[in-house]
Amino acid sequence: MITMMKLTVVGCSGSLSGPDSPASSYLVQAPFDNRTFSLLLDCGPGAMGALYRYLDPREIDAIGLSHLHADHCLDLCGYHIAACYSPSAPWPRRPVYAPANAASRLARACEVTGPDGQGSESGESIAERFQWQVWQPNQQIGPFQVRTVRVEHPVEAYAIRVEEEGRQGGVLVYSGDTGPSDALVRLADGADLLLIESAFLDGSDNPSGMHLSGAQAAAIAKVSGSRAVVLTHIPPWHKSDDVLAEAKPHFDGPISIASPGAVWDIGG
Repeated sequence: MITMMKLTVVGCSGSLSGPDSPASSYLVQAPFDNRTFSLLLDCGPGAMGALYRYLDPREIDAIGLSHLHADHCLDLCGYHIAACYSPSAPWPRRPVYAPANAASRLARACEVTGPDGQGSESGESIAERFQWQVWQPNQQIGPFQVRTVRVEHPVEAYAIRVEEEGRQGGVLVYSGDTGPSDALVRLADGADLLLIESAFLDGSDNPSGMHLSGAQAAAIAKVSGSRAVVLTHIPPWHKSDDVLAEAKPHFDGPISIASPGAVWDIGG
């Protein structure tokens, strides 16, 4: 059993799965009731298969979706298939914390009607598989106090602050997808680790209210007083080293690039 909060990068490619990584998905774990509690943040394309490298996905206790763009949620359909049809099925009905209408959005992605207009799959639908919960400003999820704020993105999107309970508990903040956001700065105040999207290089091709460049992400980390930064959500058409080079001058602390399988211990 682990002894403190741990972040494992399952997938970190931005906008779509990449040649070396699934799309966005992050496993956050901490001790809880004499076992390890596992919270999955986002489940983009390719994430479900990769998740088997780190644990039996049946052991996931809760899932959080930052928003409902395909690159952050679509492999929940794969989870549903495994939960219904794998040898260890049926899996327990787990809570999914998400924006409003997540159940209907995933149902549209997962379910295909047959010639008679009825569902082609037997058994329960993905809308019935999970305990759907709409994000609140504060919620308790296992050993974590989880706070959320709306951030700057074309759809309903949330940044997520995960605080492990207890005197030695750590603080992880995940930006989700966002443009520059004062709400994110406030949410990340004093975070031990800021996992922040850095989808763009500096330049005129970065539309407002959409995504961050590495430089903008690092500047948010500095203003918020975050202790360490991990840049993520870099799409396959950008080089991670270029994003990191633009970010480094704007943050004085540890700064690194997310990669599949990378692990950080948080707190302690």
